[in-house]
Amino acid sequence: MKTSREIMEILEAYDLTGSYRAAAELAGCDHHTVARYVQLRAAGQSPAAREHRARPIDEYLEKIEELVVRSGGRVRADVVHKRITAMGFTGGERTTRRAVAQMKDRLRAGQRRVFRPWITEPGLWLQWDWGEGPQIGGRRTSLWCAWLAWSRFRVVIPVLDKTLPTIVSCLDTTLRRIGGVPTYALTDNEKTVSVDHVATIAVRNPEIVEVGRHYGMTIRTCVPADPQTKGGSEATVRIAKADLVPTDANLLDEYRRFADLETACREFCEQVNDRPHRETRRRPAEALAEERMRLHPLPSQAFTVAFGTTRRVNWDCTISVEGVRYSVPHELVDTRVWARFHGDELIVTAVGEHGPAEVARHARSAPGTPAINEEHYPPREDKSGDRVPKATSAEEAAFLALGPGAAAWLIEAAAAGARRIRPKMAEAVALAKLHPVAEVDQALGTAAIAGRFAENDVIRILAHQAGREIGKPTQASETHSLQPGTSAWSNFGLPGCAQDTTDGADL
Repeated sequence: MKTSREIMEILEAYDLTGSYRAAAELAGCDHHTVARYVQLRAAGQSPAAREHRARPIDEYLEKIEELVVRSGGRVRADVVHKRITAMGFTGGERTTRRAVAQMKDRLRAGQRRVFRPWITEPGLWLQWDWGEGPQIGGRRTSLWCAWLAWSRFRVVIPVLDKTLPTIVSCLDTTLRRIGGVPTYALTDNEKTVSVDHVATIAVRNPEIVEVGRHYGMTIRTCVPADPQTKGGSEATVRIAKADLVPTDANLLDEYRRFADLETACREFCEQVNDRPHRETRRRPAEALAEERMRLHPLPSQAFTVAFGTTRRVNWDCTISVEGVRYSVPHELVDTRVWARFHGDELIVTAVGEHGPAEVARHARSAPGTPAINEEHYPPREDKSGDRVPKATSAEEAAFLALGPGAAAWLIEAAAAGARRIRPKMAEAVALAKLHPVAEVDQALGTAAIAGRFAENDVIRILAHQAGREIGKPTQASETHSLQPGTSAWSNFGLPGCAQDTTDGADL
C-alpha cells in the first residue's frame, strides 16, 4: 500500500507526462499502479483509501453483529470468539476482537444521544442530589448537594439519614442560604419524592407536594436511571465527595465528630462559591446576588409539619417524650423544638435563623431511664465536688495571695474542722511581712499535708525550715558506736572468775 505522499507523486508524474508508462518510470512503480490510481481519481474516489481485501472472518460478520446488537454492545470479544469458533472460524482471537470493536463503534454511532446546550435562566432551576459521606464513629453519613443552575451556587449539608423531615430541613436551609425560592426544584426518583411510576409518569409523594406548596416551588424529577438530566447536581456530588470524603487521593484525616464534618462542609461551600466558575468566569457568590432579584420571596416560617410533635424545653435542658426525658443543647432552654422517632432513635429539630436543623439524636429509652448527653450542658468548673477558694474580702484575698500552699491549708483546715481559721489566716499574713512569702507559703503547704492546724504550728514549721537550712547534719565518728560491745565477756571462763556453786542435783 502506497503512502499518501507516494500516491500524490504518482499522480503528479501522470499529469506531467500524460502517459502511464512514462509516469511509472518517473515515480519508480509499475504502470498498472499508475493506471489504478488515475482511474480512482477520475471516478471521484479517494486514491489513498485502502482497498478491502477478503478476510476469513467476513462470512461471520453478520453473526458478530447479531451478538453485539442483542447484548446492547456489552458482549465480550472472547465470548464472541468462542461462538464463531464453534461455527468453524479458524482465525485468531485478535482478529475477532478487532471485528467486535468495529461493530460496537457502529452501534454506538447509531445510538448516540445528541444533547442540545441547556441555556439556563436566572431564578428558574434548583437541583439536589445525594452523595455518600464519610463514616463517623462507624456510622454512615450522607451529603445533601444542591446546585442553583444559573449562578452555579452550591450548598452541601451533611446528614445522618435521608428521611422526608431531613429533606425538608435541608431544602429550607438551602433556600435560606440562597435568599429566595426558584420556580422549579429537580431531583432523583426516591420514595420520599416519587412513590410510584405509572406509564412512565411519576406519582408524587403527597407530603413533598405540600412542602412545594408551602414554599411556592414545583418539585420535578428526572428520568429514571438517566443522570444526564441532572448533570449539575451530579457534578456537585462528585466535587464534594472528592474534597470532603477521606480517600487515598486527598489524604484527609478521619472525622472524629459530626460537628467536624459540618465545619468542613461550610468551608467547602465558601471556597467553591468564592472562586470563578470555569464556564461563566464569575464567582457564584457574585452571580447569586444578581439572581436573587429573580427569586420568589422565602416564607418567614419553615415547613415544620414533617418534623414531628412540638415540645417545650425545660429549665434542665430536657424534653419529655412518652414519659422519658431526653436532653437537648442548653442554648434551647425555654424554646420550642420538634421531636420524632425514626426507627429506634429520637430526632430533635429546632428552627433558628438559618432554618431548621437537627440539634439532638438519642436512642429510644424507657420511662425511668432518662437519656442525657453531657455535651448538651456547659462545662462545669468542679466535676469532682471539690471547691476552689475564691476571696470574698480583702483579708481572704491577702491570705490566698500567698500562694497555692495557703489555698491548700484553707481547704484541709476547713475539711478537718479546725478552730479559729480566720485569726490563723491573719497570723500567716503577718508572718509573710517578717519572712519571705515563699517560705510562709511552703510552711502552710507542709501544715496542710501533715494536718497541723493548731496554734503556732505554722511558726514552728517556719523555725524548723530555717534551722534545717542553716544547721549542719550531725554524723557519728568512726571511733564511737552506740552498739553494745562484748568487753564484759572477755574474762569469762578464766581462773579466778566467779563460778556458780549450786549443785545441779539439788535442783
